[in-house]
Amino acid sequence: MVTGAPSDQVEALFSLKGRVAVVTGASRGIGHAIAEAFARSGALTVGSARSSAPSSPFAAQVSYVSADASTHIASVIEGAVARFGRLDILVNAAGVSLAAPPDRSDDQTRLDLFDRTIALNLRAAYAASLAAGRHMKAGASIINVTSIGALQGFPGNPGYVASKGGLAQLTRALAVDLGTSGIRVNALVPGYIHTDMTAASYADPARHAQRAGRTCLGRWGTVNDLTGAAIFLASDASTYMTGQDLVIDGGWTARGL
Repeated sequence: MVTGAPSDQVEALFSLKGRVAVVTGASRGIGHAIAEAFARSGALTVGSARSSAPSSPFAAQVSYVSADASTHIASVIEGAVARFGRLDILVNAAGVSLAAPPDRSDDQTRLDLFDRTIALNLRAAYAASLAAGRHMKAGASIINVTSIGALQGFPGNPGYVASKGGLAQLTRALAVDLGTSGIRVNALVPGYIHTDMTAASYADPARHAQRAGRTCLGRWGTVNDLTGAAIFLASDASTYMTGQDLVIDGGWTARGL
């Protein structure tokens, strides 16, 4: 056990100073919070999403690029490298949840929603990782934002569950393929987090209480509950960690009866 470590050594362990990061899905929610946290930690950060502008201003210096991750992520990454000369961190946080209305959707509608979900939640993350990997060197980090839906079955949204489960496995596959170059790939696995995507269930008293009650901590998570874990995965604090799921769910997946 190491004791008496100088505070500057600890700070350096988690510092992202001078590193270049690209965060998809950065217009709101989890991606917005991670991009902001990276910038606060010293990273030169590019945030990207389909929206023309972020839902709220960043509280730190984040360069925002409007682009669809499912079609234009390679150009975002190339632009970041052209501007800053390198790429050290990629966070694949872009995602959608396109559940078909129960008992009111035909099979083709369900398949179309499934395909659209897979395209953004899974295929786009792979495309981004391919584009980023060409510019990354040893010590770089790719972080895929999955979900506890990658670990457990949830009703009524098979496309989301399948895409996040696929992203978890893609994380492990890329960890194997990119590990020979010293590039780490891990998954950040949120539980129920209060975002625009979960706003309806958060506002419903019964569903809110039911989901809070499934955790050990008795509450929903906030986007800021994830930023420390994201910094850990991006920094030198996790240099020997790859191919792993880092679950931040308030104890949801740990709880039995």
